[in-house]
Order: sequence, then structure tokens, then C-alpha cells
Amino acid sequence: MFVAVDDTDSMKGNCTTFLATEIIREFHDLDLIGNPRLVRLNPATPWKTRGNGSLVMRFGKGVGKRRFIGMISDREIYCYDRCTSFEPDPEMMKKRIIPHIEAHHENDADPGLLISKVKPSQSFYWRGVRTIMDRKVINEEIERIGATTFEIGCGRGLIGCTCGMAWRPRDTTFELLSYRPSNRWGTERIFDPITIRNVEHGYPTTFNSWEDRMQKVAMVPATPCPVMYGLRGDDEKDLIKASKEISTEPIERWMVFLTNQGTDDHLIRDPKELIPNQSYILKGTIASQPRHISGGHVFIDIETRFGTVTCGAYEPSKEFRHTVDWLIPGDEVEMVGELRDEPRTLNIEKIHVISSAEEYRKVSNPVCPKCGRTMKSKGVGQPYKCKKCHTSSTEPILEEMTRWIVPGWYEPPTAARRHLSKPLKRMDQIQPVEFINGRS
Repeated sequence: MFVAVDDTDSMKGNCTTFLATEIIREFHDLDLIGNPRLVRLNPATPWKTRGNGSLVMRFGKGVGKRRFIGMISDREIYCYDRCTSFEPDPEMMKKRIIPHIEAHHENDADPGLLISKVKPSQSFYWRGVRTIMDRKVINEEIERIGATTFEIGCGRGLIGCTCGMAWRPRDTTFELLSYRPSNRWGTERIFDPITIRNVEHGYPTTFNSWEDRMQKVAMVPATPCPVMYGLRGDDEKDLIKASKEISTEPIERWMVFLTNQGTDDHLIRDPKELIPNQSYILKGTIASQPRHISGGHVFIDIETRFGTVTCGAYEPSKEFRHTVDWLIPGDEVEMVGELRDEPRTLNIEKIHVISSAEEYRKVSNPVCPKCGRTMKSKGVGQPYKCKKCHTSSTEPILEEMTRWIVPGWYEPPTAARRHLSKPLKRMDQIQPVEFINGRS
């Protein structure tokens, strides 16, 4: 039986992943089938809390080998990759889950609970991760699969539940989430950043935990939620092993989630039209010089098949803004990011420089081919003239400049990346030029 929960947290605290661990603890009499799933949905959704994540679990009776994937207090948590045909009673599950939802949601959240033997159509995942979904369409799909539901408030969380449960994993990653004792929620987190740096460097399968450019930790949240840290990677066993090398305050529980993070599933690659609150890969040619505004933000225009699109790199992306500064008209690029409605701007997540234009600077006025003297300018828009020989030229002597930017992929610092954005590390790409004050 599949169980999905969504929208129990808010900016004030709580965490839907923690609620998932509470549900897993509740069903000690059932087996967990596969890892619990943390499914990120459209990051451009205007009313998302933080990462717009839905949590999905499957319970039943497991068969075959089991895998160690977590701890809740002193209890070891295992999951099975296969199960029998036994299905728990959905009404029984609903009654046991509701008290946990009521105890672990914020007043400004609209939680949803979905329990179903049948998964929604896979199309709901792709629509949920890339577009804004209509609740009416969701209700029709819930009715079609005969699911059991519970909601609080407007029940917006049922949209995330349906789309998250519809995920059929292709490209996947893992995240080991650790949690603090409840008496420490909201207090300053205690950890040794050097141990996190060593894990990032020592385990090549991990990603987005440490930022070498700024020598800063990127896997420890700053919100008052229960999470101590989230260690992400491509190998479940590596995460469990690496977590033992991270020095922090006492951990009350931890769990390895299967996720779609770092996959770029949210990106629309060949759009028929550009719709705000969706994310795209847009190919085009740089059509303007970069423009800086107060706050440290930088903007540039690209010419695409949809016309001119303004793209922005914002202050939190730090030295990544140099990439935009280095672009000039004529550069061919792919801009990756979310299209904002007002002002209509593509918020840049990554930049792929396909080819760079040649850039020249004037060295001097042209030289007379007869006498060798430097010609004089007659004024703006006028040709150059040699006073002695009366020869003329319209072209000054130019020198090709060295460009700071070269073809390749460029990404912002770890802390400025979105959950779904695929890091260059997972793309087998290395940024060809490091930013100022970065590593060599």
C-alpha cells in the first residue's frame, strides 16, 4: 500500500520528511517496501514552502533480503525491495496516520494524505515537476485510482501527494537526512565543518554538501526545522558510511531517502511556448551587455526563437555572476532556469556556453599605406584621413582580446543551487574556468 504526505511544514518550522519517519515508526508491524521517497516537484510553484517536496512510502510484507537504511532512536530501520501480494487496510492506516499529521503540521500549511494500492498515472509526476497543477484534475485521478484521502485546510498537499506517488524513478539520487532531538529544535546547530569537507572530498559519489570556492558547508539548514543535515549522493552505502565520519551534536534519528534531486527533471527542453512558473533550457545568442542593479543582481538579454528573453543572476549566486559579466553579444549559449512572471525574467540556474564570439579593442588609428603616418579621424562616423597623401580608411587597427569565458558549463556555488538542479559533478562536466578566489 502506497502512502504519500505533503505540505505539513512552513517557513516557521517542521519538516514533512520528519513526519515520514514518524509514520515509519508507527507501522512497526508492517514492512517498508523500498526506501521512503522524497520527490521534489515544480520549484517555481509560487506557494511552495521551501523545496516543494512530497514524501511517499510503501508498506506491506517484504520478502527476500532486507537493506539497512536508518535508525529511529535505538530501532534499526530496514526495507525490502520485494513484497508479497498482501495489502494493509487503507482505513486502518489512515486512522493511525492522522494523529501524526495533526501533531506535526503548521497552522499556515494545508496538509494532504493519500493512501492507495494503485499508483497515479506517471504523467502526473511530469506535470507536477514541471507545471502548476489544477486541483480538479488531481481529484479526478484520485477518484480513478480509488484512493483514500485526508486533508486539512484547502488540502493543497493532495496535489503533491498525487504527483509524488506517480513518480516512476529513472535518474535517481539518495539523501541521508539526520534529525535533532526535539529539545534542540530551533537552537543553533553544532557541527564540525572540516568533517563535512573531508566527506565531500573523500566520497566522490556525494554532492552538494560542501562549497570549495567559499570554504562553506552547504548541507546544514538554517531554518528551525528538525533536520540536522542532509547528505546527498548517488550511492546509498557510501552515504551511510560517510555519515559516520561527520561530527555533530547528538542525532536522534536518520533515514536514507530515494530522491529525484539533482536530476534536472523539472527542465522543459523543447518548449512550444514560454509559460511563467516553469523551468526551461533556452538556446540563444547574447544580445546585450550585462546590466547591474542595486542589490548586486545582474541581467543580460538573449535572442531566442521566442524573441528576446531577459535572464538574471541574483546576489545569492555570488561569484557565478561573473559568468554573466563575461558574456558579450554574439556568444551562443543555453540558459537554464525558471521563468518569472513579473518582471518577466529567466532566473538562471546554470549556463552552457556553446561558443564564444571574438572580441576586439582599438589599438590605434589606421596607418597610411603610402607614407606610413597615422591617419586622423574626421569625427564620429567619419572615415580616417591622411593629411599628406589624402588616403582614407574606415577601419582602425584592432587587437583581438583574450576572453575570460570559454565554451563549457557554469554553475553557481553549492548553497545557491536548487534541489532538482543537476550539478556538473553528476553531468561528468568540469567548469572550464574557475571564478576569482576559487580553487585552481
